[in-house]
Amino acid sequence: MVSNNNSSRDLMLGLFLTLSLLGVSIFFTSNKEIDKTIFVIEKGMSLNTVTNLLHEKEIIHNKSFFKYRVYFLGLSDKIPVGTFAVEGKVSSKDIINTIFKEGPIRLKLTIPEGSSSEQIFLKANNLFDESDDYAALFKDQRFIAEFDIQASSLEGYLFPDTYYFFKDTSNREVFITMINEFWKNFNKTFIERTNELGFTVHEVVTLASIIEGEALLDKERAIISSVYHNRLKKRMKLQADPTIQYLIPGHPKALSNRDLRLISPYNTYLNYGLPPGPINNPGLESIRAALYPADTDYLYFVAQGDGSHIFTTNQKDHLEAKNLYKQYKRENR
Repeated sequence: MVSNNNSSRDLMLGLFLTLSLLGVSIFFTSNKEIDKTIFVIEKGMSLNTVTNLLHEKEIIHNKSFFKYRVYFLGLSDKIPVGTFAVEGKVSSKDIINTIFKEGPIRLKLTIPEGSSSEQIFLKANNLFDESDDYAALFKDQRFIAEFDIQASSLEGYLFPDTYYFFKDTSNREVFITMINEFWKNFNKTFIERTNELGFTVHEVVTLASIIEGEALLDKERAIISSVYHNRLKKRMKLQADPTIQYLIPGHPKALSNRDLRLISPYNTYLNYGLPPGPINNPGLESIRAALYPADTDYLYFVAQGDGSHIFTTNQKDHLEAKNLYKQYKRENR
C-alpha cells in the first residue's frame, strides 16, 4: 500500500497451494483402510506385457479373460502410457475402465492468485520432473522468448488456476500449459488496451502483481489501480509495500523503516516507476484492474485491518487515516 503499513494481502495469502491425487479425498474419508496398488505402463508395452504386469501385482487373476475383454472392446492397440492406481479388489471390467477410460493418475495443482513462483515450486516439487532443472528453465531466455514474453523470468506469467497434470509431466509441459493459459486470458482486447495506455504487456503484468499483493476485496482493485496510475502520471514513487515484501525471504512480516531502505530496483520506496518485473503471478481481476483503473484523484491508501482501505487525495488526510488506524489497533489490541 502507499504507506508504511504492511500489506494485509501478503499476510492473508500464505501458502494455499494444494497438490493432491485425484480421488484421494474418497480414500481418506473411508473408515476402512483400503489397499492401493500402483502400476506403471511404459511406452512400447504390449497387451501381453501389461497383462503379465497386472497378474504379477495380483490385480487380475485370469490373464486370458482380461486379454479377451480388451480384444473384444477393440482396445488392444490403444494402451495408454502412465502411472495408474487401483484400490482394493477389482474386476477385469473395473481395471479396464481404470486403464482405458479414467486414464493415468493426474495430479491437481491449484495456484491461488498472487502466488509467487517460489511458492509454486515449493508446493509442486512432487510434480516437476526431478531430472530437469525447473529453476533454470524458469529463467531460460530462449524458452521464454518462444512465448513472446519480454522478461528475464516467467514470474507473473504462470497463470493462477487449477491444473491437472499426469505424474512425471515434464517441466516444459507444465510451464507451457500455464503460459498458454496466461495468453488465453490476456487476449486481443487486453493487448489493444495495453497499447492504448502506452504500456507494455510486461508493465501491465508488473502493475497487476502489485495490485494483487494489495487487494483483498475485488471492489477495491480498480481503485487501488487508480492510485498507482495517478502516481505514475505525477512521477511520484509508488511506495508499494508488496514490492518490499518481495525482497524479504520467508513469511510476510510487518515492515520496518529499515526494510523500506533496502537497496534494490524492486524497492518502490527508493525508486521511481514500476519495478523491473512482476512480484507474483496475478489473477485475471488484477490484470483487468491494471488495464482499467477507476477514475479517481486518489494518491494514497491505508489498510484498515479488515481487508478494506481508506483512500485519500493528499498527505494530510492520509496521515490522519493512518493515525485513526493506529488508534483503532491500540483500542482493540
